Formats: sequence, structure tokens, C-alpha cells
Amino acid sequence: MKNLLVIFGGCSSEYEVSLRSSASVLRNINRDKYNVLTLGITKDGRWLYYSGDIDSIENGSWAESGFTSSAVISPDRKDKALLVMRDGCVEKIAIDVIFPVLHGKNGEDGTIQGLFELAGIPYVGCGLLASGMCMDKAVTNTLADAAGIPGAKWAAFTKTEYESGNVNLEPIIEKLGFPIFVKPANAGSSVGISKAHNLEELKVALTVAFENDYKAVLEETLIGREIECAVMGNENPVASCIGEILPTAEFYDYDAKYIDNSTGLAIPADLPEEVSEKVRKAAIYAYKALGCEGCSRVDFFLAEDGTCYLNEINTLPGFTSISMFPKLFGQVGIEYSDLIDKLIEYAEERNR
Repeated sequence: MKNLLVIFGGCSSEYEVSLRSSASVLRNINRDKYNVLTLGITKDGRWLYYSGDIDSIENGSWAESGFTSSAVISPDRKDKALLVMRDGCVEKIAIDVIFPVLHGKNGEDGTIQGLFELAGIPYVGCGLLASGMCMDKAVTNTLADAAGIPGAKWAAFTKTEYESGNVNLEPIIEKLGFPIFVKPANAGSSVGISKAHNLEELKVALTVAFENDYKAVLEETLIGREIECAVMGNENPVASCIGEILPTAEFYDYDAKYIDNSTGLAIPADLPEEVSEKVRKAAIYAYKALGCEGCSRVDFFLAEDGTCYLNEINTLPGFTSISMFPKLFGQVGIEYSDLIDKLIEYAEERNR
């Protein structure tokens, strides 16, 4: 039986989302195939081997549960192990594969993937380069433009550039037109995103964005249906059915995703088959163009003329009970536990 290490938490504004996703993954893993171990990372960056119940992960009480010990992943490829420190000794636990159920900074941006590469342990999800590129919205937009993938008009600059007076907002406003979406370049789950309708709102939105990252991305508002496609695989990826977000708020923000249950999801989306197939092909093209492997969720705006405008690629999509990624593949007959098996298989395939 393989030792599967599930990592949750993290130094990220998406810490709570990770706890929910991890709980769902842990409840759906086939325990006949895997001996499951759990490693939690607190908001302040402590790494703790956790041996308690799943409910404590979901409700956030795991770190104070009394079922933790300090631990690290050994970067020594000879070990391929988790090193657990307790009772004055170091216990070495062999790890066959890692499932990092981490969202946002330090978990989805290539940072921890670099450690997995050093350790030589197979891991679920994209590699460090694709993770980093897709995490940074400015880099994603740059590469999408180069690959000929339609997207919103955009601009980006750093906090230092803005505060030093080196950014002239007037030509940016003229290029994008109000309303303008303002986003932290490196954040997910719509954290720190605002929609500005005028100059004053734009300045406030930039303040919010810079609270979450050193770089801000400004994008024109695209009019279209918000659709999503899940993709998984390595050299020959496969796409799910198409889902549609039916938000009741002005845009699909953090509250709409995880707190306000009024947001509707159409799975599958009400689209002609030829349009759905077009979206699937666009999702796979974007997935491969950005170097994704393992899994990602590719989000688009579908315009009335049928153009698919890339919104973002999420390299470690949510795995909560209400998340699109497992729901989209579930719609085509892949149950949650089987989906986990496939993602682990892709991780081992890439490692080989």
C-alpha cells in the first residue's frame, strides 16, 4: 500500500479554502489503496504532522488539537520521506506520492513544488514553472497574448511604480474603459479583486490589491457568460464537460464562491454541443500553452459572438464539496475517489 501525504493549510489568504478542500479530499480517498498521512501548514508557516480527525481540519482547530508534531519534507532524494520530530527523536516516514491541497501563495505558485522536485517525490498538480506562470496574472496574460489566446485588454504595474508616481492612469483608463477589474497579480479565489466604475473607485481598488500583492493587474470588463472547464492529464490531457457560473452578485467574488450560497452553477452549461466542444478545445490549448500538467481548471468568458476569452487558469482548483473541478468530472461519470486516483496516476507518470 502506498503512503500518500496530503498537505493542507499554508501561508496564504486562501488558508480556509484549503482546509475545506483538504477535508473533502481526505473523505474521498480510497483507503484500500493508500495509507493516508496528513501534514498541515499553519498561517504563520509552521509545518505540523497531524494525526487527528478530518473534522478538526475543516473547522480549523487541528493545530491546537494535541495531535501534531513538528515535521518537514526531506529535500534529500535518498530519503523521499517526511521527517517527524517528537520525543527528542526524528522519525523518518517514507512518502510515495504527495497531494498538495494548497491554494494561493506558497502552495500554488511553484514554491512548494520546487521542494517536491528537490525531494524527488511525485506530486499531484502542475510543475513549478506552470504553477508560477499561471499564478501571476500578468505573466499568464503575457503568455496567452503570445500564444494567440483571446483575453481582456490589460495593464500591470508594481506598488513601487505606482507610489513613486511613475504610473499614469489616464492612458490605461482610455485603453480599458470603465468599469475596470483590479486584481492582485498573485492571489486566487478572487481575493483582493475589485470592480472600479470611476477614478476614485480605481484608486481604492488599487489600495486593496496592493494589500494582497506587490503587483496589480487591471483588466477591461468583458461581457459574456462565465464558463469553466476542468482539464487533467500530462501530454495528452482530457477536458470535462462545461460548467457555467450564474452569480447573483456583480461578479463572482470570494463571498460568492465560498460564503453566499445564492450563486448558481449550471452543470453542464446550457450550450450547443459544438460550442461546448469549442470551449473544451480552447481549454486544452490554453492548458498546454501554459505548460500545465496533472490538473487545472480553465475559466473563460463566452461572448455572444462565440469567442472564448481566457479569464484564468487555476492550477490547484478547489476540491470542496461545491467546487467545480470535481463536479465537472463527476458529470461525465468520474466519481470523486476515482478522480483522486487518476490525479495520483498522472503524478507518478510525470515523475517517471
